Amino acid sequence: MHDLLYVLILYINLVLFAWLYFYVRRHRKVVAVHLGMNIAMAMGGLVALSAGIFLIFQYPFHFTAITMAAALAGMVAGTFFGALFDYQTVLTGLINGMMMGLMAPMLGAIVTEPYFFTVILEVFIALIISVLFTAVKRS
Repeated sequence: MHDLLYVLILYINLVLFAWLYFYVRRHRKVVAVHLGMNIAMAMGGLVALSAGIFLIFQYPFHFTAITMAAALAGMVAGTFFGALFDYQTVLTGLINGMMMGLMAPMLGAIVTEPYFFTVILEVFIALIISVLFTAVKRS
């Protein structure tokens, strides 16, 4: 049952990230380049972190495949968010997504209390998404 919970949380996170992408896309003309770079870095990292940790919780002995999948997911997300602004932001989002994708499965593999860690991680993800939403709204 707890494996299904991790898949559900990962799905909810990805839906929230997609919702934020379309929100930022709608308001990209009023977002400054510096905020855009922060958004691309944060979202590339969050997608990679979420994918890497929850996939390693789901499939604990598939380190190589999960590391590649998390890095690829982070790179794609960082590229998509960065492409809303400029090429330098694309590169920053791509590299940050790759680095977080390489580190997230390592972090997920050493966690001894996955439920507690999941709660704390989801609080941080919700906080970062709300800060980004507010920053885009105020710009």
